[in-house]
This record gives sequence, C-alpha cells and structure tokens, in this order.
Amino acid sequence: MARELTSGRSGVPQGQAKQVVIFVHGYGADGNDLLGLAEPLAPHLPDTAFYAPDAPERCVGNPFGYQWFPIPWLDGSSEEAAQTSMAASVSDLNAFIDKVLVDEGVTADRLILLGFSQGTMMSLHVAPRRAEAIAGIVGFSGRLMEPEKLAEEARVKMPVLLLHGDQDDVVPFASLQQAAEALSTAGFETYAFVMKGTAHGIAPDGLGQAVGFMRLKLGLDAG
Repeated sequence: MARELTSGRSGVPQGQAKQVVIFVHGYGADGNDLLGLAEPLAPHLPDTAFYAPDAPERCVGNPFGYQWFPIPWLDGSSEEAAQTSMAASVSDLNAFIDKVLVDEGVTADRLILLGFSQGTMMSLHVAPRRAEAIAGIVGFSGRLMEPEKLAEEARVKMPVLLLHGDQDDVVPFASLQQAAEALSTAGFETYAFVMKGTAHGIAPDGLGQAVGFMRLKLGLDAG
C-alpha cells in the first residue's frame, strides 16, 4: 500500500486550478526546498496550483531531510536497498499524483512534473510508465535511471526539458547528454539546456527556460 506523502501547496485556491505543477525535490531536501519557486513562477503560469511533497523516507545522509531512495555511494546503503526503496517511492509518488489530479479536478495533460536531482530521476522514471501522458517533465541536474529499459517500459511519451549546470560536482554534467540521447532514441520530444558556470543547482537562466517550456506545453502561449 502506498504511503501518503505530506505536501505543501501554493497558487490559486483549490477548485480553481486549470493546471498543476508538482515539484519533486532532491536527496536530503524537502518539499519546501522547491515550493519557493512557486512565487516567481506564478505570474507566468496563471491559474496554476503548485505542490511540493516530501519524499517518504528520512534521508540516511541528512536526517533533517528526506530521500526517495538511498544512494549507495553516498550513504553506504546496498544496491538492493536502493532498488527496493525506489520501487516503493515510485508507488507513493504515483498515488500522490493521482490524488492531486482528483483533488484539483484536472486531467493528466494539465500536469507538469518539475524535478531537481533525485527528484528528476524520479520524474523521468515515473511519468513514462503511467497510464496517461502528462503535459511535460522539467528535469534539473538529474539523470535517467535504467536508460536501457526506457523504450520497452514506457507506456506514454511526453515532452522533456533537461537542464544541467556544466560545473555540477554532484551529478556529473555528462548525465545530461546520456539522458537526452536515451529519451530521444525512445521517441520522446527532448530538449536540453546547459546552465553555464552553474554547479548543482537551479540558475535563473535555467528557470527562464523552464518557464517558456511549461507555458508552451500547457498551451498558455496559444493565440
């Protein structure tokens, strides 16, 4: 049974949203770490509800934060533990997405997942394996898990924007090209943006690219 995720919410009052953005945070952080992005994004994404759930597990490497799964080379966990944990978190995130769509009264094609680092890994894994395609994925500073399985396991495809700092010392910059190539090969509409001079983070130029992508894929620039 899926664990219910705790989440912050921002944006228009419930019942008034025409689209939803779910922020998926990184290893050792929490939902509030990304929910602050709602403030600068809201003027560009009118009628949007923003959610930022906490991952379901306390972080092994940072007990003040949360994790979607442990990272063996960082926290000494086993590969088996990481795989088991990730599978459980995939179920939890799927259940959370389902509940948000019902609560807000919007369809999957009005949803954007915006991930950072481990949150990008989760978003890129979860969304293609759902029954209905979402509007798009924005993935900062992450990587594609199990790229060799994507083409076979993807049930739906959606546009993906990948962004990565070329000075990232946490998740290698090469992960950007690796993910983009695997997604493109599997038939995903894929875009990539390099945040020059940026380490492991979200730079203003990258956020600007994300805004343009989200507006386009949600049809907010039409007409």
